[in-house]
Amino acid sequence: QVQLVESGGGLVEAGGSLRLSCTASGGTVAGYAMAWFRQCSGKEREFVSTISAFGGTSYYADSVKGRFTISRDNRKNSLYLQLSSLRPEDTGVYYCAAARRSYVRANEFLQPNDYDFWGQGTQVTVSS
Repeated sequence: QVQLVESGGGLVEAGGSLRLSCTASGGTVAGYAMAWFRQCSGKEREFVSTISAFGGTSYYADSVKGRFTISRDNRKNSLYLQLSSLRPEDTGVYYCAAARRSYVRANEFLQPNDYDFWGQGTQVTVSS
């Protein structure tokens, strides 16, 4: 059973940057598409970004496009999210997820139910 653990969250001022990491154990995620979601206070969990199994294709939510970058290193069984130009509305708990499929498609696989494995989340707080 794949287990995912996120790290790298914290408190940062608006305009700042953070790099989130997600490390898998209990199995390889090399063949799995992966994603980041976030849940802001009082809101449902929302899609942030996704990347194909071998990193060749990625998609972003409009709200983070141009500011966040998703990447992965299958040798390290890890997923990353570089957050830049952070805004207070980016505050929330960020979750890593993996799906038992290798591919991603534009405007598809944007719901939590599209993913099979989840981490426990890491808190990102952006102060104004």
